Amino acid sequence: MAENNIAIYGINGPVVTIKGQTDLGMLEMVYVGEKKLVGEVIRIEKDLTTLQVYEETTSLKAGEPVIGTGSSLSAMLGPGIIGNIFDGIQRPLKALEERYGAFIGRGASVPTLDDTKKWDVTLSVSVGDEVSGGCVIATLPETEIITHKVLLSPLLSGKIVWTSGDGEYTINDTIAVLEDARGNRHDITLVQQWPIRTPRPIKKRLPSNVPLITGQRTIDALFPMAKGGAAAIPGGFGTGKTTAQHQIAKWCDADVIIYIGCGERGNEMTDVLTEFSKLTDPKSGKSLLERTVLIANTSNMPVAAREASIYTGITLAEYYRDMGYDTAIMADSTSRWAEALREISGRLEEMPADEGFPAYLPSRLAEFYERSGSALTLSGENGSVSIIGAVSPQGSDFSEPVTQNTKRFIRCFWALDKNLAYARHFPAINWMDSYSEYVNDFAGWYRENVGEDFLSCREEICSILMEENRLMEIVKLIGEDVLPDDQKAVIEAARVIKNGFLQQEVFSENDTFTPSAKQLKMMRVILHYYHKLCDAVSLHIPLSKLTAIGLSEKLIRMKFDIPRDDYTLIDEYEEEIETKISALMHEREASEA
Repeated sequence: MAENNIAIYGINGPVVTIKGQTDLGMLEMVYVGEKKLVGEVIRIEKDLTTLQVYEETTSLKAGEPVIGTGSSLSAMLGPGIIGNIFDGIQRPLKALEERYGAFIGRGASVPTLDDTKKWDVTLSVSVGDEVSGGCVIATLPETEIITHKVLLSPLLSGKIVWTSGDGEYTINDTIAVLEDARGNRHDITLVQQWPIRTPRPIKKRLPSNVPLITGQRTIDALFPMAKGGAAAIPGGFGTGKTTAQHQIAKWCDADVIIYIGCGERGNEMTDVLTEFSKLTDPKSGKSLLERTVLIANTSNMPVAAREASIYTGITLAEYYRDMGYDTAIMADSTSRWAEALREISGRLEEMPADEGFPAYLPSRLAEFYERSGSALTLSGENGSVSIIGAVSPQGSDFSEPVTQNTKRFIRCFWALDKNLAYARHFPAINWMDSYSEYVNDFAGWYRENVGEDFLSCREEICSILMEENRLMEIVKLIGEDVLPDDQKAVIEAARVIKNGFLQQEVFSENDTFTPSAKQLKMMRVILHYYHKLCDAVSLHIPLSKLTAIGLSEKLIRMKFDIPRDDYTLIDEYEEEIETKISALMHEREASEA
């Protein structure tokens, strides 16, 4: 631990300086001032040490003490994380409220995890077992959905020389004693500390060739992301970033959800807390909070804690990945995190880069997004961390630095469109500006689990949308009436695709989630309708006569009328298309004969 006679020399918002040489180390966690505010060393010069403080520095005075801890800012990892609500430096907000009331004072401190609750622990090791870092020491039911695996710290290895046996223990009780190669003994408890800025080690990185199923057709069918992948949702104010992340958090097939409210408005985070506590996990029927961790760091909270919040979230996600779970992080939003970097950089008087952001913005984004991935863990399990980061460019300007630098480190880009959002088209993902580089990686998975023609149907859907976009540029100039019927058929098919397939109703029981098999059947029947339109138009049947049958509107309503778990009725739509359009074609052929 560093010497205790260090004193504050200067204060500039969350940035505090100490004059003279100290024993403090880079990125060391410190307690600042009489109230012991949590801080971190971010710069060390010959005669000046700079700290950033994660709490409000109002009334902090020069001359107050700074106490070093000798360790980095770390997350406490153990049972009790799931279902909890933390701030950016992993202080439990519920426990703080119980102790200090609605207004949490500076320097407020409570245990990160409940140290009085007893957990029903089952030991997985015996005396004499040789163990290495990451192996499972014990298991316990953290929630009705999640079984918590107590992992040995990656920094330890050796022989188990004592165990407590199965039973009920608090997080700080010793359940085993390990003797390392040097003969040193280490008490093993249910918790461990890990520096939030250091990625947790893995045995091997695995290819990300399995999609993260979200049930959102625009995402799963057109722009899928991988389990262990990284995606961005950029969009201006009101385009539906938070709503899209809520849907993904509820319906995606990840085991554990980490939702980070980074610099968002307080009322928005209140909605998240209220909604998540009421939502039911569709896979288990239990409360969604039983597989969710919430990190709330709103826009009125200290800026430095906002900068730390995404590292806290990714560390928690890696911990559950190491247990063999698929975890997904919703970071809302990385733009607010980047703004925190910019503010701290400005107070440090660093040379600004584009739009005032620090020159190291790209490397910080890379450090975050590159902690995603599928992995073979140290315990031999397969787990993954998927990152979905919202970006909030001012004025929906995707050329600004945060969006552009984010695109360098992701492979999936869901661009939200304000025009679609204002037209009540959810999700407002623009199919022309979005992309996914994972599609070809999933070819084998689609063949085995969905259907041989999934990718070919997707490609044709995309080509229709691209052709319609080109035709609409012509329509804007000269009107639709001058287009031939075969081109009008493209526009009509695209209308059915946009309104009947891509648009999705959150509050509809049948439409809020769509399994991949149902998505394929929907694509097949829409494409069958398009092909029949083209065949009929080639026989000089007016498109107006074909659309008068009402099949387009029926296909658009199909998403509401077909049950989520019974989509065999879609075959009847195909039969009706075949029957009605073929009848018109036969009538035309007969008249010509």
